[in-house]
Amino acid sequence: MPPKKKEDKKKEDGPKRAILGRPGNTLRMGLVGLPTVGKSATFNLLTNLNVPTGFGHSSMSPNVAQVPVPDQRFDKLCEMYKPKKRTPTALCITDIAGVAPSSSEGKGLGNAFLSHIQGVDGIYNVIRLFEDPGLDNDFDPVADLQTVHDELIAKDLQAVLSKIEDFERIVKKTPEKSKQDELDVLKKVCEVLKKNISVKDCEWAPNDIEVLNRYQLLSAKPVVYLLNMSTEDYKRKSNKYLGKIVAWVKKHGESPVIPYSAVYEEMVQKAENKEEFCKAEGAPSAVNKMIKVGYKELKLIHFFTVGPDEVKCWTIRDSTTAKKAVAVIHTDMEKGFICADVIKYNDLIECGSEQEAKKQGKEMQMGKDYIVEDGDIIEFKVNVAKKK
Repeated sequence: MPPKKKEDKKKEDGPKRAILGRPGNTLRMGLVGLPTVGKSATFNLLTNLNVPTGFGHSSMSPNVAQVPVPDQRFDKLCEMYKPKKRTPTALCITDIAGVAPSSSEGKGLGNAFLSHIQGVDGIYNVIRLFEDPGLDNDFDPVADLQTVHDELIAKDLQAVLSKIEDFERIVKKTPEKSKQDELDVLKKVCEVLKKNISVKDCEWAPNDIEVLNRYQLLSAKPVVYLLNMSTEDYKRKSNKYLGKIVAWVKKHGESPVIPYSAVYEEMVQKAENKEEFCKAEGAPSAVNKMIKVGYKELKLIHFFTVGPDEVKCWTIRDSTTAKKAVAVIHTDMEKGFICADVIKYNDLIECGSEQEAKKQGKEMQMGKDYIVEDGDIIEFKVNVAKKK
């Protein structure tokens, strides 16, 4: 039986589920979309770079940049500790060449485009919601959405069918339970893809996810839809295509949707006082939201280490244990882990200082299996054994 599509309901409390995707904390979001939708312009806005944009400047070779993830908690901690060094967390973003119908068949930049998507962990799908007389004949943003969706699934189906053939030959020659189990999962995936459903939009058992993560399928990657509107439409929060786009997204997994205007964001960046400019125009910048939502969709969180020398964010994957989290600081520390002294961010702010938080008993001593939560302030205690 193929897996069920995800239900439209809030997550229930309980054990943390296995996560689709590559493990680790150095994950990437990739900007994807048809040519001339504003991908490179959006990349420039997110990264403060100046890569070429416009027709004739398609990003054949991906542009890559690290961008700080805005976090008011980090700013507040820096204000409290006044450290010599401040190290925020960052998100890696890649600008990928434009997709087109039949990319999965290798046409145009198809093979390069799809291989570049394979190298990222999440997708910013950029959709243009304004007409351009110099480019458009049959302008249809929903069809553009469908094109990207179909191409990712078509490429996944090619890969899965090929693997099924390989495993059927292996199982026929030397039957092994592990190989048969993997073949069974691949067949379930194949059924899903043939129905034109993305892998990310189905519920999978932990054992299935273990298999899926070996293949890093394109349609298993989380998606954030960036809707590039005209300045006028963005400021008045209305566009004739918006309802259709939202309905399509709801039907295909209910991923986050962020309206913005690349032209408006360029104006914001050039303003002397960005906050005052946005207030006067009556429309906020969407750049920080794009970065934070992309970070969240990759299931990334961060904890803080604090002190007068440095306040630093440490990025980890959601559901990471304290023992695994300390390895982000230094791999040797995992071996000598003793405990983690944890203060919740809100407790620290309410108490006004670390000393007062400890005095009020807000510091908790946690063991190796403690699941680190976003915003935890942690001091690890480790036994650093002398090398023989």
